[in-house]
Amino acid sequence: MSDIILYALALTLFQIWLLPMAVNLKNSGYLLGNRDEEVETSITYQRIARAAANLQETLPIFLTLALLSMMMDIDNTQAASAWLALRLIHLACYTFGLATLRSLSWVSALIALIYMAMQLL
Repeated sequence: MSDIILYALALTLFQIWLLPMAVNLKNSGYLLGNRDEEVETSITYQRIARAAANLQETLPIFLTLALLSMMMDIDNTQAASAWLALRLIHLACYTFGLATLRSLSWVSALIALIYMAMQLL
């Protein structure tokens, strides 16, 4: 389970910092400056930012459930792996504007979290 937690944190770093930076290289001067004014960003950048905000909303729940699973010696590895894979799918669907698949992956990831929680009861 600890490896899945580390992968989830790596996904967070990738999604919040590395990916937005890569698609916004034209504004690198803004990123290195004081950021006094807003800068125009692409639709792709905005989608990635919204997906990152969504990840930040569910990550604390995932981390709590994963750590409790470890502490209580309950094997939630499959559900945690499913959550991580679904979050990757969610990011890809959000980035490329696949709204139906994005919503389906989000609901599926939520179901994985609910399953993890139910295993702890």
